[in-house]
Amino acid sequence: MALMSAERTLGDYGMKITDEKGHTMLIDIPVDQGGNGAGFRPMQTVLAALSGCTSADVISILKKQRQEFSGLKVLVDGEREKAKEPSLWEKVHIRFELSGSVEPIKAYRAAELSVTKYCSVAETLRRAGAAITWNIWVNGEEVKAN
Repeated sequence: MALMSAERTLGDYGMKITDEKGHTMLIDIPVDQGGNGAGFRPMQTVLAALSGCTSADVISILKKQRQEFSGLKVLVDGEREKAKEPSLWEKVHIRFELSGSVEPIKAYRAAELSVTKYCSVAETLRRAGAAITWNIWVNGEEVKAN
């Protein structure tokens, strides 16, 4: 199990989250909701976890495929349910951007495997009802499935 602790550090809602290894992250809510806007909103951390999870998968898969990439950027955006409490992620889109000497079909397959098979965060979101879409770009060109 991963032990996480939250300690209020700023205003009413600003929290410092610390894991068992001492890594920290700041969480807050927007000013218009009474917070200071001084950290990730709690639901943003879910999308941050998705970007980290899929990044690690794609890197690992590409290394196993002996692909030489020089850059990886993952952009994650989402829409939450309207007029519901709690309001879960309903739609999530992941955009992978790779650069370097990468075979486009191998990059595509790495992203596909991450999103559909290996990423635990993606599966958690799916089981909560989110529709996850994704695309991948290599050296500025979108890669389509063959």
